[in-house]
Amino acid sequence: MTPLGDEWIVGRDHELALLSRLVDALTTGRTGALLMTGGPGAGKSALLDAAARMARRSGVRVLRCRGSEGESGLAFAGLHQLLRPLLDLAEGLPARQRAALLGVFGLDDGTRTVSDPLLTSLGALTLLSDAAEHGPLLLVIDDTHWLDLGTLDVLAFVARRLEGEPVALLLAARDTAVPAQLDRQIDRLTIEPLDPAAAGRLLDHQPRPPAGRARSRVLEQAAGVPLALVELARAVARDPAAAHEDALPLTDRLEAIFAADLPEFPPATRALLLFAAAAESAELPVILSAVGDRATPDDWLPAERAGLVRIDADRVRFRHPLIRSAVYRAATYTERHTAHRALADVLVGDPDRRAWHHAAAASGVDEEAARELDDSAARAQRRGGYAAAATALERAARLSPDPTVRAGRLVRAATMAMYAGHPRWVGELSAQVATLTDQPALLAEASLLAGWALAVTTQFAGSLGFLLPVAEAAVDEDPVLTLDALATATTPAYNSGAPEHRENILRIVERVPPQDDETGRLWALAGCDPVRNRAQALGLLAATWTAPLPKPGSGVDVPLSRLVVSGGAAWVLDETAEAIRLLGAAMDHLRRSPTSGANATVAQALALALYESGSWTKARAALDEAYGLAAEGGLENVVVGAPVLRATLLALRGDTEEARAAVQRAVHGIDLPNCRSLQVRTHYALGAAALAEGDHAAAYDRFRAVYTRQPEPAPLHFHASDYYLADLVAAAVRTGRAEDARLVLDTTRRRLAKGETSARLTAIVHRAEALLAEPDDAERHFTAALADPAGDQWAFERAQVRLDYAEWLRRRRRAVEARPLLAAALEVFERLGTRPWTDRTRAELRAAGVTPASASASSPDGLAELTPQQLQIARLAAAGLTNREIGERIFLSPRTVGFHLYRIFPKLGITSRGQLRDALPEPGE
Repeated sequence: MTPLGDEWIVGRDHELALLSRLVDALTTGRTGALLMTGGPGAGKSALLDAAARMARRSGVRVLRCRGSEGESGLAFAGLHQLLRPLLDLAEGLPARQRAALLGVFGLDDGTRTVSDPLLTSLGALTLLSDAAEHGPLLLVIDDTHWLDLGTLDVLAFVARRLEGEPVALLLAARDTAVPAQLDRQIDRLTIEPLDPAAAGRLLDHQPRPPAGRARSRVLEQAAGVPLALVELARAVARDPAAAHEDALPLTDRLEAIFAADLPEFPPATRALLLFAAAAESAELPVILSAVGDRATPDDWLPAERAGLVRIDADRVRFRHPLIRSAVYRAATYTERHTAHRALADVLVGDPDRRAWHHAAAASGVDEEAARELDDSAARAQRRGGYAAAATALERAARLSPDPTVRAGRLVRAATMAMYAGHPRWVGELSAQVATLTDQPALLAEASLLAGWALAVTTQFAGSLGFLLPVAEAAVDEDPVLTLDALATATTPAYNSGAPEHRENILRIVERVPPQDDETGRLWALAGCDPVRNRAQALGLLAATWTAPLPKPGSGVDVPLSRLVVSGGAAWVLDETAEAIRLLGAAMDHLRRSPTSGANATVAQALALALYESGSWTKARAALDEAYGLAAEGGLENVVVGAPVLRATLLALRGDTEEARAAVQRAVHGIDLPNCRSLQVRTHYALGAAALAEGDHAAAYDRFRAVYTRQPEPAPLHFHASDYYLADLVAAAVRTGRAEDARLVLDTTRRRLAKGETSARLTAIVHRAEALLAEPDDAERHFTAALADPAGDQWAFERAQVRLDYAEWLRRRRRAVEARPLLAAALEVFERLGTRPWTDRTRAELRAAGVTPASASASSPDGLAELTPQQLQIARLAAAGLTNREIGERIFLSPRTVGFHLYRIFPKLGITSRGQLRDALPEPGE
């Protein structure tokens, strides 16, 4: 038993020690985040209180907030509690962050602009960082599972960016309701039931501990839950027969115990408790005003003496959420209805809470209450509270008497949920529309939303089941809608790889007449068959981008969808430089956009293009951004895909064990055969790991798996498989499987001859041909693979060809010709940090009579030690940006930027910002 102030916590020595270390680390400048989970009554709140007391004794400022079931639909309600004590520091924030953050508090200048959720989150982070300059902060969050989604998104954002900040985050949530935003982000501490000895000690410290059989029954029914032990002991003390009653489920039994106290209270006290339960976090004057002359402040006294509530600073706080629930459920429907109606009447100055109480008081449908919630949703949307807007519109839809109006509100709710980045919620909302209306426009919009929701998970067939009928039905009446639907459908069709989906898309797109905006057609053609449709797609791509992109801040915006769709098409067409240009512009657009939390797919596509171009450091930075956005938004295909590409980079650099572990974590629980693009990339990551270890047999098995085992092998994925053809052949030659590899190559060459291949794919096929060719025929394929200067933009693949060709030349005693090829390959391998390929190339150089120089000065050891984020910070600092400007650019606080620079300088062997430019390589890498 551990004494803390005037309270006692039994059986939690381990948990208290962990909390003490968290506080101690905070006071010494180290940061951390911890999520405590457990069932109702496990003692999470008591541990949070203990941590808060430890922190205050250590001179740490504590900021607290608590989720509220009744306020989970109010935009940023939790953030209001948490940050309101710091708002006097908001004037020091950068202008855009200040406007976004104050906007969610309703303290902006009154302009009707839509707040940006990322800027709101960054503003919160910067505000906390600024406050921490006066001393460390501990953020204590209770009942996290009941926080509004906007607050949860901010907390997830902050939790991932605490490094370098004297700020720690301590949260508690029920183990059955851990918010998805935090599920992968924060270390977790499970609060288990007390062991029998500790449970017995807790009973012994009760005012009237049970004995004999009653004690055994209490211990049995409480099952180690501290709250249950305390309350069941009180119940038995009051009525010994209670120990012999049949046990209800624990939560229901505890609620029944709390409700058992209510009949003993005067009617006025019961009324006050009900109004407090209905109002949840409302201030005491509001509750008293709503109750009216039925009660006075003195009528709280019986409930306070019974330990049900505590009145503190004009607020009523229930000792435990189950007490509030028991009070509310013990009231009749009429009593609850009356309480909510009275609260709505007095909350004239708080239209959002008024709307929710009006809705709670509604009997059946009520258009007036629905309109109030609709207006509340509009206010939430302007503050960037898309999740709150979706919640309000969903409730408004249920109150709407007109089915068509209800359907329209559900469509709008699904749109808000999409902006909030919650695809499963989008699917649930949009699925209801078809049961309410037969209006084609609403049904089409709902289907598009449902298709998007499934497309960003891995349920591609389900997504296409919504999108393709919309496209088919609209092809004659609304060709613009058809192209929009096909553009959305092409992404899941590409990821799925199933031929029937792609054939359906191409069949429909042929029926669409030319439109002013042809980007939907461009993506459908390129994304469904980039070889057969290459010429037509390239023509559309060139026609779409006849003018250069406007510069950021010029006031001229290109439609985001056009950038994204064209960038994706350029990527599959191997117009890699154009893909990087377009997708990079799209990401710049998204960073200024209020919907950026839901667009991780763009960051992942950019990462893929950067990886293929040999800009691996930038690719890793884009992957970090993609994964962060996906984790915040629940985009499953990126949450899986980004780590697989990261694992590929690890494998190519020789970190094979970490690469395999990363793949295993990423694909756990994923049905890979339904996502062939991801399945192929997974095979390559594991094959690259085997190749890096010199296990050519295992590498061949992985590379061979990207083609079928039919008499005429087909690609597992129509686009992704062929890029690994040369690696398959290289491994086959080293393991005596050249005949099987020849079968794959010949079949692939015949299939590709039916269309037009890119310079990249042409070089890959020639490399494969060279490796399998007879000695007299190999050289022409090697020279063909290197002939097109465009091939230099795929640096790693070009370096592999040079290495293979140089090995072939050296074996034929043509070492002088091999040397320049090896030198060029070595420069690329060293720059990219591919240790296995670097070692192999150095060995070839020595065999060719050249002693390789030490590693290139452009890639010093210190530079290799920088993380992608640190390199990005270093580049921005070298360009002259201040810490605050860098932080706003990459969503970090200025203090964290400074923390990273403090660690960057010694790694680069410099002491000032002015030396950064000379210490960094050219930005192309």
